[in-house]
Amino acid sequence: MTNKSEDKTKPRKKQRKSARKETEHRLVLRTSRLSDYGDIREIMDRVYPTMGGAWSRDQFAAQIKRFPDGQLCIEDNGKVVAAAISLIVDYARFGDQHGYWEITGNGYLTTHDPKGDTLYGVDVFVHPDYRDLRLGRRLYDARKSLCEHLNLRRIVAGGRIPGYARHTKKMSPSQYIELVKKRELRDPILSFQLANDFHVRRLITGYLPEDEESGAFATLIEWNNIHYREPERRSAGKLKFERKSTVRIGAVQWQMRPADSLDELASQIEFFVDAVSGYKADFVVFPEFFSAPLLSRHQESNPAQAIRELAAYSGDLREHMLKLALSYNINIIAGSMPLYEDGALYNVSHLLRRDGTWDTQYKLHITPDENAYWGLSGGSRLEVFETDSARIGILICYDVEFPELGRILSERGIDILFVPYWTDTKNGYQRVRTCAQARAVENEIYVVITGSVGNLPNVENMDIQYSQSAILTPSDFAFPHDAVAAEATPNTEMSLIADLDLDKLKELREQGSVRNALDRRRDLYRVEWLGGRS
Repeated sequence: MTNKSEDKTKPRKKQRKSARKETEHRLVLRTSRLSDYGDIREIMDRVYPTMGGAWSRDQFAAQIKRFPDGQLCIEDNGKVVAAAISLIVDYARFGDQHGYWEITGNGYLTTHDPKGDTLYGVDVFVHPDYRDLRLGRRLYDARKSLCEHLNLRRIVAGGRIPGYARHTKKMSPSQYIELVKKRELRDPILSFQLANDFHVRRLITGYLPEDEESGAFATLIEWNNIHYREPERRSAGKLKFERKSTVRIGAVQWQMRPADSLDELASQIEFFVDAVSGYKADFVVFPEFFSAPLLSRHQESNPAQAIRELAAYSGDLREHMLKLALSYNINIIAGSMPLYEDGALYNVSHLLRRDGTWDTQYKLHITPDENAYWGLSGGSRLEVFETDSARIGILICYDVEFPELGRILSERGIDILFVPYWTDTKNGYQRVRTCAQARAVENEIYVVITGSVGNLPNVENMDIQYSQSAILTPSDFAFPHDAVAAEATPNTEMSLIADLDLDKLKELREQGSVRNALDRRRDLYRVEWLGGRS
């Protein structure tokens, strides 16, 4: 019965108000509660109309009572929209040839064994209206975290193969499975499982007799816990969805090319979000003014008018990218884009979280060129952003050249600083790069910088670009010898992927060769923020 189907705002008004905004979605991953039964029943009745519909309330209550940590769900603004049901079994007791109702204790999980070695996947289901948000993948990842947390050997599940119904007269189920594995055919469940690092252990016959689509056949799928330790097991009942100690970062070095429409630009953005999320990254960052390709539609305007016309796209673009953050399960730093509000033009970066919330950081310092050509205004707030992976800050381009800002953010507890930039020459780039490296060293943080390459013919003041994106680290023995975790090829469209270990920052701050934060002479000097703060 395991149906692991592939799950493929309001405008900001006043800057002086909080930058945090709620949008249509607010996703929260948590353990299920008995009070969720109404939502769970609604989903199952819609997903399994020909297979008996939902569990009974008694079955659902028994599942939570016997193994509360194994019953996971995702809620959106308080309503459960996806769920996963699991139990622990001593796999040797059942072996590979078992039936669904046998191993699940007829849905009551009477077979749950806290001393077992295998996490068994009973069911995963997603509300049909939420299939485009890839919630199934989030639940699979949560199950893997649970398996590792409890030090279990593996995850095993019986997977339906509903796509086989169209091929029963042409091939055997074994042949069908092989073709799906080779990507010659696509099955809505098995293809999704294979894409989530499961492998087929064997074919089971008579697994779920009422599953007519699959002909009562099922694949026995398995995911092995490479961190499994033979002698010990962490106790159940203490599961918490904690921040990671290692954060995976993707930085897009963006090719400037004329775009004839917002849809064309959005397609290019989605390409990179899709690519970076495929590496299970936690963040993807785009450059400053990454929406500038749309300026090619306004060549007849003077620069000041053209940038204001570009600002008209920013709200729709932010909404599109927020949907991508939800759908691809990745936090997006939307570089920067112009924002026209209250008669003033700002340069803003949006943090678009994968739980459906978003925040904004204004560029604070305006270059002489930005003032002369565009009449930009500087913001007045410096934000620290909480995310599910790390506490972060954002400084747009020129802002990183002011060390006070990095110092204030680090003292507020950030671990990663994102710096989207746009530079036209190498000496302009070197100012950003050198200052960003200094911020990483002096504040004992990671700094991610990314910019644009290529050119925009006939777009005044943004016609040429220079970039060499990089992910920078502190400089000590625990980090790369050149304090660079990853670096792009200059002036080439590409993306960087790197893992950043937050625990190394903790060790550095307490036990490093030098300890800037600890050794700072606060009795002699200080840096103080006088502006607004959320």
